[in-house]
Amino acid sequence: MPTRRTGREHALQALYSIEVGHREPADALDEVTGTDADSPHRGFVRDLVLGTLERREECDAQIVPLLEGWTIERLPTIDRLLLEMGAFELTHLSTPAAVVINEAVELAKKFSTEDSGRFVNGVLARLGRAHGRVSEKA
Repeated sequence: MPTRRTGREHALQALYSIEVGHREPADALDEVTGTDADSPHRGFVRDLVLGTLERREECDAQIVPLLEGWTIERLPTIDRLLLEMGAFELTHLSTPAAVVINEAVELAKKFSTEDSGRFVNGVLARLGRAHGRVSEKA
C-alpha cells in the first residue's frame, strides 16, 4: 500500500504535468496513480491535486505576503507547486501541520534546488503560524 509521502509525491508530479505539460487533471492523475478508482491512495492524491487547483488563487494570496523578496512568478515551478499544495493541505485538510511542512520540505529537497527545502520550510511554517497550526517557537 502506498504511503501518504508517495501520495504527495504523486500529487506533485500530477500538478507539474498539468502546469508544464498542459495535461488535463484526470489524465495527469491516471498517469501517476493508475486507473484504479477505488484505491484510497488515488483518493488522497486526487483530493490534493484538485483541491490545490480549485483553491490556487486563495493559496497564492496567503503565500505571496510570506515570500520575502520573491514574487510568486519568479519561484521555481516545483517550489511554487509545493507551497500551493502545502498551503491547501494546511488550511483545508486535517493533516498535522508538522507533517505537511516536513513532507513538503522532503519533496523540495528531492525535486528542486539545494536551497528549496529551507525556503519551503520557512514559508509554510509562517503560514502555519498565521493560521494557529504551528506554535510561535517552531
